[in-house]
Amino acid sequence: MRKIQAQGIHHITLTGADRQTSIDFWEGLLGFSLIFDQPNLDDHRQGHLYFAAGNGQTITVFTDENRKLTPERLKDQVGAVHHLAFSVSRSVLTQVCERLDERHIKHTGLKDRGFMNSIYFHDPLGLRIELACYRFEPPEGATHADVLAQAHSLRVQREDLAIADCHIADAIEILTQQRQPRMIDV
Repeated sequence: MRKIQAQGIHHITLTGADRQTSIDFWEGLLGFSLIFDQPNLDDHRQGHLYFAAGNGQTITVFTDENRKLTPERLKDQVGAVHHLAFSVSRSVLTQVCERLDERHIKHTGLKDRGFMNSIYFHDPLGLRIELACYRFEPPEGATHADVLAQAHSLRVQREDLAIADCHIADAIEILTQQRQPRMIDV
């Protein structure tokens, strides 16, 4: 059978509460500009907010002024979204804890994930949010995914638990050699 070849995430749509709660979080905290607002075309009683989420991607939120925040957090259930991860620069990541603390938003503090660093917290509706920053830059012509795939292969060959700096460094060297062949070996 032939595949339906997806080319990436087009957008993610979340079920929100009232309009202002969504704007305060997505634009007010995360800095995703509200680019337009229209009715939900499947249910005109709901609003449909579109936020620019970086790299040409959007996050959209269905809103309803009758839905209010509850103190209950979303639970990890089979089929549920565990978390959404957003890319931030290293300089921004170093400021996230302080900025969340200023807003009295509980968070995990900085987590070392080997090839990246992350901070987790919850949106007002209980959705777990991750802000993440890679700890490496891919070589010219390669992507972060290319480096991670190569690093994973090295990790498996070496029977290591998780991707570490040594795997990333070696993966970058391999990818660089593949993309920049030498005329003569020294």
